[in-house]
Amino acid sequence: MKQTTQPATPAGPARDAFTSSFGVLAATLGSAVGLGNIWKFPYVTGANGGAGFLLVYLLATLLVGLPVMIAEIMLGRKAKADAVTTLRVLAPAGQYWWLIGASGVLAAFLILSFYSEVAGWVFAYVFKAIGGDILSKDPAQTSAAFGALVSDPLQSLLWQWGVLLFIGGILLLGVAKGIEAVTKRLMPVLFILLLVLGVRSLMLPGAAQGLAFLFAPDFSKITAEVALIAMGLAFFKLSIGMGTMMTYGSYFRDDQNIPATTVRVMSADLFVSMLAGIVVFPAVFTFGFKPEAGPSLLFITIPAVFASMPMGHLFMVLFFVLSAVAATGAMLSLLEVPVSVMVGRFGISRARATLINLLLLGVIGASCALSNSVLADVKLFGMTFFDLFDFVSSSILLPIGGIFICLFVSWVWGKDKMMAALSNEGVLHNRVVVQLLYGLLKYVTPLLILLVMLKGLGLL
Repeated sequence: MKQTTQPATPAGPARDAFTSSFGVLAATLGSAVGLGNIWKFPYVTGANGGAGFLLVYLLATLLVGLPVMIAEIMLGRKAKADAVTTLRVLAPAGQYWWLIGASGVLAAFLILSFYSEVAGWVFAYVFKAIGGDILSKDPAQTSAAFGALVSDPLQSLLWQWGVLLFIGGILLLGVAKGIEAVTKRLMPVLFILLLVLGVRSLMLPGAAQGLAFLFAPDFSKITAEVALIAMGLAFFKLSIGMGTMMTYGSYFRDDQNIPATTVRVMSADLFVSMLAGIVVFPAVFTFGFKPEAGPSLLFITIPAVFASMPMGHLFMVLFFVLSAVAATGAMLSLLEVPVSVMVGRFGISRARATLINLLLLGVIGASCALSNSVLADVKLFGMTFFDLFDFVSSSILLPIGGIFICLFVSWVWGKDKMMAALSNEGVLHNRVVVQLLYGLLKYVTPLLILLVMLKGLGLL
């Protein structure tokens, strides 16, 4: 029989759990895959040396992203608790390591505050694509359509709140019946949509040029600056430092092979990003558009590209459905972090915790939703609320969380406990792998994350 709940632990009462290995993989991958896979990763790869950058990125993932991801999941599974309680339970008495869990919760909340607005734009574009409102070959017209959406305070708020209610509704169903059940269905849909769109894109005249943009190595572009970009991308793309992997780790089964699962997640995440590049750039080059990053690519260039393509209306709808699927998995993991803390630390029911967080996000996130309209001139430290929340979470909280997770696991928790946890109490024969991970977490990974943080703060 499938396990749907976990027994009580010193950290708290019995709690929900993932029920299958595929469910674990789908949920964890859903957290790692987001809108950045659809436009940012392919663009950054192409702009920084193509295949050469990919090699640097893979190395950075192995040295930076993967070790922290494994550490977070390991700690979460060991404590079977939320991000704050996990570090409170596992740390020596009287020490304040739980503050790192708290910083992760804050980071997840801030990210969700502005990410929910971007996701709202994506969901709005699904309906705009269906109605044909953005089906135009003229980038000026698609730019005007996007500008009208983000500058309209009512539309911005309604789409953001609508997305939050949609995600909250899934979380109300619980871990197994909500997160796992939804991601088990959405992840295969995501891959199918990517494959369909990728095949169509490869049939276009500019396919060779688009693939060259992504995959032809230009090692002259590989500099120290590019290496730092690769490390930062590896760290942020795997949803680490924000409590999500620790929270999801608490729902892992005791017999789950954590190192093997994380490698599968990393590989699948990279595959999604590469497929997205194959979807986007052959089409972009075929119809003479510039491969720009950010909203201009996702919301302005892409509609014009698909409008130029035979059966473009259909494929544009599929593309924005794909983007909505990617956004959903990421948002589920982000919202689960503060919900899990309220349930675990304060004994609040999942339903009440979800509703409280939705209300808080509806109010605080509104400042981000209105950053392009009525609050555009309201700035703190020279930044709108949208940009400020992004900066504080991405450049400060996440790197600090990642560094201290490395220090806690390697210097406080220790090699013996790490060996026991990752070998499933000796069942798995992976001693060499764990020793290598321990060395990375103790010496290499925190130093590399520190470099990423210094670059994000403009100090490098």
